[in-house]
Amino acid sequence: MVAAARRHSKKVAYVRVSSVDQNPERQLESIASEQPDKTFTDKCSGKDTKRPQLEAMLSYVREGDTVVIHSLDRLGRNLDDLRKAVTDLNNRGIAVEFLKEHMTFTGDDSSLTRLMFNMLASFAEFERSLIRERQREGLALAKKKGVYRGRKPSLTAEQAQVLRKRAAPGEQKAALAREFGVSRETLYQYIRT
Repeated sequence: MVAAARRHSKKVAYVRVSSVDQNPERQLESIASEQPDKTFTDKCSGKDTKRPQLEAMLSYVREGDTVVIHSLDRLGRNLDDLRKAVTDLNNRGIAVEFLKEHMTFTGDDSSLTRLMFNMLASFAEFERSLIRERQREGLALAKKKGVYRGRKPSLTAEQAQVLRKRAAPGEQKAALAREFGVSRETLYQYIRT
């Protein structure tokens, strides 16, 4: 059975913060004036487009809808991903509005508007690369000072030894992973070492 068409266009908000402990309130406040019909919020990095709520929003929107986003870098931090996301939405008849930049894209945009979008998207990508560079520098400095020693192991040496002994004769890996409270990938890393 074909889904019934919507009676009116919807305003759909997309919000993204980079981590679970960050607060999306600033973005939600700016979007509130747009009175969205539905809001999708991700709490994860914008490094790529593999985000559950972004995917849910993309499935939800229909022709004639407008996607409202606080700022361009909330949709993504990669020029190619941003351009593809906006173009794909526009090709489906969906407008994309970035509030902070005061820009709306419909697919019938002027050359100047597209140039501004590409420049702003390039700055978002550049900012992400700066953040990663600072993180690497900070980790290197912390390691040099002996403050950072890497991630704490999932299992103690004794647990790892027991795990290897039980896995060697062919005990089920999924059951072992559950019992030891680790992912299957982590289990296989312990078996290989």
